[in-house]
Amino acid sequence: MSELTIPAVLARAAGTFPDVEAVVDGDVRVTYAELRERVREAAGAFAGAGVAPGDRVAIWAPNSLSWIVTVLGAMGAGATLVPLNTRFKGDEARWPLAKARVKALFVEDGFLGIDYPDMLGLDESGAIPGLPDLETVVTFNGPARPGVVTWDEFAGKAVAAAGARAADVRPEDVRPEDVADILFTSGTTGRPKGVMCTHEQNIRTYEAWTGRTGVKAGDRYLIVNPMFHSFGYKAGVLACVLKGATMVLQRTFDVPETLRLIEREKITVLPGPPTIYTSLLDAPGRGEHDLSSLRLAVTGAADVPVALVRRIRAELFPQVVTAYGLTESSGTVTACSVDDDDETIATTCGRPIADVEVAIVDGKGERVPAGTDGEVLVRGYNVMSGYLDDPEATAETIRDGWLDTGDRGRLDERGNLTITGRTKEMFVVGGFNVYPAEVEDVLARHDAVAESGVVGVPDARMGEVGRAYVRLRPGRATTAEELLAHCRELLANFKVPREVVFVDDLPKTASGKVRRVALKERP
Repeated sequence: MSELTIPAVLARAAGTFPDVEAVVDGDVRVTYAELRERVREAAGAFAGAGVAPGDRVAIWAPNSLSWIVTVLGAMGAGATLVPLNTRFKGDEARWPLAKARVKALFVEDGFLGIDYPDMLGLDESGAIPGLPDLETVVTFNGPARPGVVTWDEFAGKAVAAAGARAADVRPEDVRPEDVADILFTSGTTGRPKGVMCTHEQNIRTYEAWTGRTGVKAGDRYLIVNPMFHSFGYKAGVLACVLKGATMVLQRTFDVPETLRLIEREKITVLPGPPTIYTSLLDAPGRGEHDLSSLRLAVTGAADVPVALVRRIRAELFPQVVTAYGLTESSGTVTACSVDDDDETIATTCGRPIADVEVAIVDGKGERVPAGTDGEVLVRGYNVMSGYLDDPEATAETIRDGWLDTGDRGRLDERGNLTITGRTKEMFVVGGFNVYPAEVEDVLARHDAVAESGVVGVPDARMGEVGRAYVRLRPGRATTAEELLAHCRELLANFKVPREVVFVDDLPKTASGKVRRVALKERP
């Protein structure tokens, strides 16, 4: 079995750390040996259910042991993961399910009070119109109903139907060049695109990431970043399996629960967006908890004040690092080292990981000197295989082997990258990417809205939040509250603007496009 596949990495961890706790999920604890056995059974169930190598399996559920067993079992059967954001509304989830031709969907009933199959339009007969490839919907925790089976039913029926074939599942047949996952990322225009990454790309990237950040065997890693995101799935689950670290799971970030878990489970590693650390630092009653086990914080490329890094180091974590990446780069491009000073960690995203190149170029594609702003390009094994069934978009984004990140930045004399802007005008809310065009499209569906422009504005807790500038249609009236409610019905909560500003006009380019850069300068 090749060392460059995720099933092989799990097999290695189970062989090297059989009695080490692999996952702590509430009161449930499993070792690496036990995790591998559960994954073997799941892989047999997938094979027995007719999920063939290359088929796509989606998970629409919060962080859990079931999530981990499902993804590793699916990959053991040669399938490809398509994770879905738990805050997606029906239309948001329907697109990736249809585009990726997902064959099996796994959900958790009632998370955040949501009936996920119902949001997709599951009718009384158990059918979901418009998703002809979706053969099976499985609930981790709820009762069976028309069109939805329980995990026990799925596994039991599949193994019974497969007979000996389920027992002969061969994870060693999975190849390094096989697509391991397809993560959908929105663009500035049009529908979200499916980013394809192989087993080898993921493993090499997170071997480099753990090497740079210092995640190691014996660590107890609190995964509060959602697993549908590369931060939780790749820099979380995969990184821990690579190193034999323990995954302690938290379903949603809740400060009192996080403090309790850190103390009870002796957490050493807690990555996340800056808002996690500011929330912990300012938490009432923090001093009542023993947080002395904390060792390493890893945060994203959001602008982090030097004073905050120093405070995190002084009051919570002796080691803090920052990193930068995007879905199209397997989630990681650069990272600081635990040996870097506070200013480097706060003002840069670190150096490229091993065997990855970063170039800063001008409008003509020529490299610029150190310290000069330009477009950020990336080249290396971590660059995606391409966008799913979209060769034109792939060709526009990857040219001569270089990935155009859509970001602007500069390199210092030591090769550290600083992101100075986002060419594509994306903004980041609490660690999640928001694309203005997607929000503007939803606002345009309201019959009172003529046009809008959405930008990110600074926020002390979330880093950035959305602000929508809206011009109404003549003779129509609405309120900010009504427009925000409209957005909440159709968008995940982090995409919903924090405020609406009504305007008589919007700044435009010569071609008539809204100038979002000019909007950011408005009050």
